[in-house]
Amino acid sequence: MSKKYNGIVIFYGVWVLILIILPLLIVFAISFIDGDIYDLSSVSFTLDNYKQAFSKNYFGVMTKSIWMALECNIICFLIGYPIAYIISEMKSKNRNIMVLLLLAPMWSNFLLRTYSWMVVLGNNGPINSLLKSIGVGSVQLMYNDFGVILGMVYNFLPFMILPIYLSLTRIDSGLVEAAKDLGATNKNVFFRVKFPLSIPGVFSGTTLVFLPAITSFVISRLLGGGQYILIGNLIEHKLVVQQEWQVGSAIAVVLMIILLAFLAVLRKVARNKLELSLW
Repeated sequence: MSKKYNGIVIFYGVWVLILIILPLLIVFAISFIDGDIYDLSSVSFTLDNYKQAFSKNYFGVMTKSIWMALECNIICFLIGYPIAYIISEMKSKNRNIMVLLLLAPMWSNFLLRTYSWMVVLGNNGPINSLLKSIGVGSVQLMYNDFGVILGMVYNFLPFMILPIYLSLTRIDSGLVEAAKDLGATNKNVFFRVKFPLSIPGVFSGTTLVFLPAITSFVISRLLGGGQYILIGNLIEHKLVVQQEWQVGSAIAVVLMIILLAFLAVLRKVARNKLELSLW
């Protein structure tokens, strides 16, 4: 390896160490501290922070967050895969236009996009106004699971579509032609060739959606009206409001372990699914 590449590797190694690994180690260390974190002479080792993290109330918040993140993932997949497939089947020029339209909303501020849904879903918003005009009456669209899930799906759906789209466009057209030459129908081509080969994109999309969905706190605060406290809201409250860095760090560590376990299981399932489909 040349000196040039050695320098690049060292640069990124230092960058990862300072900005990723070191902060994680600090959070991990704080989660075992009892006492003032600013006065190291008064701190001691304890597991009480993790006992609180696994208490009934906090565990319920964790379970709720995981469930809603999974719901968001499933909906994003059911909506995103057909969209990605349709775009991948278009001509190159039309593909670029559709991808541009897909990315356009993401150029605006995340908070602004979420606030816009408060206007749309409000009691005096366009949806409820339409329902009132046809005699259905007002429907509660916010401050419930529906509003929070809708906000998550809207904001994170592009993260599911793009990886799947890229996987579909990278499939060798020769494999599709070979399958058709061997008598495979369009249905067989999709389920035996295209879908299995797009599983890495599904895995990437699921990862990109699940991680921000389970840690999101802005969407649940605005569209949930403060009635839905997810794990992101709980960590923020512990760190910012109550200044309980020790308990907040313990909850964050538990969340990281859950996310790593989810990614490991998802990777294994995706690999087994790919091998089974190709077989």
